[in-house]
Amino acid sequence: MLKSIIYKEWIKIRLIILISLGLSLLALINIFLKVRHDILFVDAANYWYSFLFRGSAYFGILKFLPFAIGLAVAIAQYIPETVNKRIKLTFHLPVSENGILIWMHAFGAAVLLILFLIVMGLFTAGSAIFFPSNMINPSLVTVTPWFLGGMATYFLVALILLEPVWIFRGLYTIVAAGFVAIFYTGAAIEAFRPVLPLLILITLLLSFVVLFSGYRFRKGEM
Repeated sequence: MLKSIIYKEWIKIRLIILISLGLSLLALINIFLKVRHDILFVDAANYWYSFLFRGSAYFGILKFLPFAIGLAVAIAQYIPETVNKRIKLTFHLPVSENGILIWMHAFGAAVLLILFLIVMGLFTAGSAIFFPSNMINPSLVTVTPWFLGGMATYFLVALILLEPVWIFRGLYTIVAAGFVAIFYTGAAIEAFRPVLPLLILITLLLSFVVLFSGYRFRKGEM
C-alpha cells in the first residue's frame, strides 16, 4: 500500500522535479561561466577581494530558485488532491488517515530535500574550482537560508492548499508570506550564520503544520 502511495506521489511531481533539476543545472552553469569570465578579465585577487570585503555575491541567481521549486512541487502534489476533494478517496484506503498524509508529505519533502542537496553539492564543487575555502564557507552559509526557504514554502503551500475554507486559506497565505520572507531578507554575506540553527528549527516545525489542514479537510470543515 505504501509503495502505491509513493508511486502515486512520484507520478504527480516527477516532471516538476526533472524541470527543476534542469533549471538548477542551467543556473549553476551560468554562475560558473560568469565567474570564469570575470576572473579572467578582472584578476582572481581582485575578484576575491570584491566578494570578501564588498559583499559582491556571485551566486545571486540562486536566491529565489528554491522558493519557486518548493512552490511548484507543492502545487503539483496537492492541487490534484483538492480537485473535487479527491484526497478523501485516499483517506478511505486501509491505512490510518494521518499515516497516509504523513507518507505523502514526507515523500514530497524528501524528494525536494534530495534535489536541494544535489544542487548545493554541485554548487560547492563548482565553487571549489575557483575559490578557497574561506570564500566557499560564507557562500554556503548565505545560500542555506534560501534552500530552507524553499522547504518552508513547500510545507506552507501544502497547508494552504489542503485548507477547505477559503477565508482561512487567505489568512494562512498572509502568515506564510511573512514566514517565507524571513528566509529571503536581504543581508550581507554570511549575515545569517548566528540564526541558522533557528531557521532550521523553524523549517522542521513547519513540516508538521499540514496535519492541521489535513484534519480539517477530511472532517469536512466548511
